[in-house]
Amino acid sequence: MKLLTICLMLSSAFLRAQDDPFRDIFFPPELVIQNQQALGLSDDQRNYLSSEVSRAQATFTDLQWKLQDEIGKLTTLLRQQPADEQKSLGQLDKVLAIERDMKKAQVTLMLRMRNNLHPEQIAKLREIQAKHLTK
Repeated sequence: MKLLTICLMLSSAFLRAQDDPFRDIFFPPELVIQNQQALGLSDDQRNYLSSEVSRAQATFTDLQWKLQDEIGKLTTLLRQQPADEQKSLGQLDKVLAIERDMKKAQVTLMLRMRNNLHPEQIAKLREIQAKHLTK
């Protein structure tokens, strides 16, 4: 359950930026999960969404481990005096590639979640989301 919370926090943090161009397109996964009854999710939808969240959770966990490892390597390189610029920037590329993969996994999860909802459910989520944003 703790990993699920981390997974959801990573996904929703991506959406919470003030100038987020995706705010009106995607919904934080926890918003869908918390409002599943109000949305009238079918058993098939619940099962699908649960499966996608579990899959994303595994992906996020794996990427988080890799990211921490690569950040550790980058930190070691940067602490050297003088720091090897070429090696440091090459290591930075590895860190940025993992961050890109994390964002892609986040968008994939939210896209699959949204695509599994009916237009009426999406409209209801927009109402719920608007209420949360005005608080």
